Formats: sequence, C-alpha cells, structure tokens
Amino acid sequence: MIDLRLLREDPDRVRASQRARGEDVALVDALLSADQRRRSSGVRFDELRAEQKALGKLIPKAAGDEKAELLKKAGQLAADVKAADADRDAAATETQELLQRLGNLVHPDVPVGGEEDFVTLETHGTIRDFTAEGFEPKDHLALGQILGAIDVERGAKVSGSRFYFLTGVGALLELALVNAAMAQATAAGFTPMLTPALVRPQSMAGTGFLGQAAQDVYHLADDDLYLVGTSEVALAAYHMDEILDAERLPLRYAGFSPCFRREAGSHGKDTRGIFRVHQFDKVEMFSYVAPEDSQAEHQRLLEWEKQWLTSLELPYRVIDVASADLGSSASRKFDCEAWIPTQGKYRELTSTSDCTEFQSRRLSIRVRDGKQVRPLATLNGTLCAVPRTIVAILENHQQADGSVRVPEVLRPYLGGREVLEPVAK
Repeated sequence: MIDLRLLREDPDRVRASQRARGEDVALVDALLSADQRRRSSGVRFDELRAEQKALGKLIPKAAGDEKAELLKKAGQLAADVKAADADRDAAATETQELLQRLGNLVHPDVPVGGEEDFVTLETHGTIRDFTAEGFEPKDHLALGQILGAIDVERGAKVSGSRFYFLTGVGALLELALVNAAMAQATAAGFTPMLTPALVRPQSMAGTGFLGQAAQDVYHLADDDLYLVGTSEVALAAYHMDEILDAERLPLRYAGFSPCFRREAGSHGKDTRGIFRVHQFDKVEMFSYVAPEDSQAEHQRLLEWEKQWLTSLELPYRVIDVASADLGSSASRKFDCEAWIPTQGKYRELTSTSDCTEFQSRRLSIRVRDGKQVRPLATLNGTLCAVPRTIVAILENHQQADGSVRVPEVLRPYLGGREVLEPVAK
C-alpha cells in the first residue's frame, strides 16, 4: 500500500497515478475523506477518554447532589466514549479497505497507456530467416511431438484443457533449465529457495494478488489457502512481520516452485501447445533493498534476465510496460520478450517489477537503519518460466529434420547432448 502521508501531502500525484493505470480516480477522494474521519474520530475519542479519566478522579471526592451529578455525567461520557470508539474503528476499517484497493504509484518514466503502448528499449540477437535456410519452421507443439517431449492430449484427458505432460527429453529439458537458471542465480549471489505452493490469505493479499488479479487465483475454500501463481508470493511473505537490520540488505532469493493460474479472461488465446497453461514451474528472483536502492536493483534484475536469455541464444527485446498494463504492486515493470518464429512476433518470457514499498507496507516488513525503522523496497524478476522458455528454445533452435540444437549453457545439464533428436515412430 502507499504511504498515507504522501496521499495527504500530494493527492494530485496519486490521482495522476490512478488515471495512468486506467483505474478509479474517485477512490483517492474517498480515501482522503475516510482518513480525515479516522483522524478526527481518533482525536474525539482521546479527548473524551481524557475527560472521562479526569472525571473519574473527582467522583470519589464528591458527595451528595454533586456526586449524583458527576455520576450522571460519567454515565453519559461512557456512552460517548463507546460511540467515539466505534466511529474510530469504523473509519479506520474503511480507510484500510480503501487503501488496499489503491495501486502502487506509477513511476514518472513509465509510458502512459494500455497493453500496446509499451516502449521498446532494446533488441538483442538475430531472427533466423527460415526461408533462406530452405524450410518452413514447425511450431513448438509439432516439434514436441516429433521429439517425444510434449503430450497435451493426455494432459487434457487427465486434468483438462491447458494441462500437459513433459515426457522424455521434454522432462529432461525442464530439469536442465531449472538447474542452469539456479546456477546463474546462485553465482550472482541469490540464496536458492524451494517455496510453498499454498499460502494463507494474508500472504496472497499482502503481495497484491487478491485485487485486480484475484480472478486468476485458485482458492481452496475448505482450507482457506491459495495456490500461488508465482513464488514471488511466498518470497515476499517470507519476512512478513519482521524488522530486518540494514546491514543485511540487499537480501536476494531465487525461488523455485510450481505455479497455478486460472487464466481467466484468456478464452481462445494461445490454446495450442504449452505457451499459456494452468500449471507450470518457474525460477523467480526476489530482492529486499533499501527504498533508495530500488531503481538500481531493478536494473540489476533486468541485466540478470538478459544474461539468461542471451545464454539461451534467443533473439529478444526489452520493453517498458505501459501504465495500464502494470500489476497493482508494480511501480515500473520491464518485460523481456523472445521471438517466436511461427507466431511472427515477440512474446513475454521474463519480467521484472519494482514494487517500491508497496508490498512491505502491506506485509509489515521493515528495516532498522540506526535508530530509524522504516519500510523497505521489494522487487521481483522471473528468471525462467519453464514452458514458455521451452517454446522459445524449440522454435528458435529447430533444424530442418525436426531435431533441435541445444544451447551450450544447457548441455552440461543434459549429459552433454548437443542436439535433441526425433524419436522413432
């Protein structure tokens, strides 16, 4: 959540952020009004309690009619205090509820607009000319079937649409990707983490995934637990309700977990293959830093993502995501999109978001710097979302006979294999 002091001091900035997100600007004024009621009712309660305490000291000393009058006044004060307490609690509850609905402040450099209004920052690698090479590229599903690597038919039979099996070299390719990604993250100083896939409501809400993204989340009602869509949730909540010493920062974790997404609203999109699925595995980077260091850390996370995609020998671009396409927690977000030959366009493979103090305020995570205790900044960055990375590798490194060249970085994790060969029919 944002700082209420900032809201009071510069409400126009918050209104501009809401407008850029394409969200309700009236929420800002409703929140200002609730906050004013919260503070005034708190003052009213404190005044009445002080008067009540003062009166309580006079009553034992009084007698006769004076005491009767003081007792009568005490009875009225007790009712007034109770009413003021209720008003204070109601205003505080309303303020908190409205504050939870407000997105993070959009960074001033973020391009304003919707999904297609991003700005391309960089382009890397060379897009293959398959026509010049003399063959028509196959899509990842056709290649996966040739290699005996992907089985979506049995995935649908067992679990429904958008589920799949990775088989044979497909399973080995996932394990190679996860191990290579973890090796890069560990070399960069990240602590490897295997994280829970089920979390409590406060963990999911604290990271901002029960707002605009709630429709995409699986909820186990009988247990009141949520299946995570990213290990970001568990990594953010890892230090929930803690005060960290400044000397420990930055803290960097690389989490591996299964991820679950309902893909609500994606009916008819990417239905072929494994590009958009309900369950997948992912390696996620997560950083805790001092607020003044968050922008520099954001660039570092982006560089680690670029290093990863370059090591996989994939052509890709980096985009600055537009304001209305940001998640509620992100102040700024960069996506790395790999070229997918059979789609003839770039598609998101990794992303990194600077969430500034938004999540730490919701999760009550603070840093002690000398005598000062204050919220810190959190950032996240996908290193390897496995199915989409497999899609990009198969399509970009395919050969005319249906085999797929293995990027050098993955060969040590695939027993030295240089090529994934078609399986015998």
